[in-house]
Amino acid sequence: MDKFAQVIIVGTGPSGIFAAFELVQNGVGSIAMFEKGKGIEDRVCPLDAHAAHLCAKCADCAIVQGWGGAGSFSDGKLTLSPEVGGQLSSYVGDELEALIDEVDQRYLQFGAPPEVYGTGDVSDIADRAVTAGLRLIHSKIRHLGTGYSKEVLQRMYGYLVSHGVTVHLRSEVDRILTDEAGKVRGIRTAAGEEFGAEYVIVAPGRGNSEWLTQEAKRLGIPTEVNPVDLGVRVEVPAVVMRDITDRLYESKFVYYSKTFEDQVRTFCMCPNGKVTLENNSGLVTVNGHSHAYEKTENTNFALLVSKRFTKPFDDPIAYGKYVANLANLLGRGVLVQRLGDLLMGRRSTEDRLKKGTVKPTLRDAAPGDLSLVLPYRILTSIL
Repeated sequence: MDKFAQVIIVGTGPSGIFAAFELVQNGVGSIAMFEKGKGIEDRVCPLDAHAAHLCAKCADCAIVQGWGGAGSFSDGKLTLSPEVGGQLSSYVGDELEALIDEVDQRYLQFGAPPEVYGTGDVSDIADRAVTAGLRLIHSKIRHLGTGYSKEVLQRMYGYLVSHGVTVHLRSEVDRILTDEAGKVRGIRTAAGEEFGAEYVIVAPGRGNSEWLTQEAKRLGIPTEVNPVDLGVRVEVPAVVMRDITDRLYESKFVYYSKTFEDQVRTFCMCPNGKVTLENNSGLVTVNGHSHAYEKTENTNFALLVSKRFTKPFDDPIAYGKYVANLANLLGRGVLVQRLGDLLMGRRSTEDRLKKGTVKPTLRDAAPGDLSLVLPYRILTSIL
């Protein structure tokens, strides 16, 4: 195997990028990164470029794949608290808070804005949440926005390349190579090229989680089934949330549904932002963006229901895809519905949308009926 690096990193999202930082800092001389998508400067969605009116279903979606990972354009938020952000505390332990500070300083080094939201007293917001049956998870947040995020990620790329890191863009990895004893010896790309390595760090991100699961199964690596999060993205006039977003930027509210006691939470709040399309392996879904420089009159956020499946079912990703497929089938893409129509048991129409106080920022969404898409348990928990 002629092509060799001491360490290969699969994926150039935050995990891959910060792994490369640590390796460079510790004097590792030969590092190669492999990325299925494009460089940050070339990640342009045809919709944003006005080259298409509907999702073009690109083979490699520029929104979710490429240098910087799936979150590069979503909103650029750093949640600076161990209370949010998944299950890192169960893996890292007491060191997590110090590591969060270290990551934050790295972003500042590469040009992240100095302002941090959520540093003041927010007890009044927490008290109001309790009266509504909600729990506020307070977290400091540094907001980069879509514009700043791109600039910071470009500087990170330049730094790593200048320190000897080789980045292979548009180079999909399809196999982790091992010897007969099961020790890793490199990777193989979809183009058939093989690269050797002493160590391989695999961080392919959300878009390639199925591939990673399949590789782990093939290699005999045990995995755990995480909960699946299903829900909707809610869009309201920005003034409705302004008291909260001006102080916290993003509010993390949690409650447990009365009927099923499933956890329901707000996620990825985008003040004065817009709802955007994403193409996840052919499935069209939505996300939210808040641009550093461009503002809308709406605020949007996800409302998600977490469901952990029990044996024998062990494929929550397939379940989530099935639900997304229903929405794509009924709306030829993404569905939009007024809350009032949903509560009244009727579908939304173009005329009914025009009568509402919210003008949807995602113009390509088709008016429809979410009750035909979301499972009863999920919809009941949301409402």
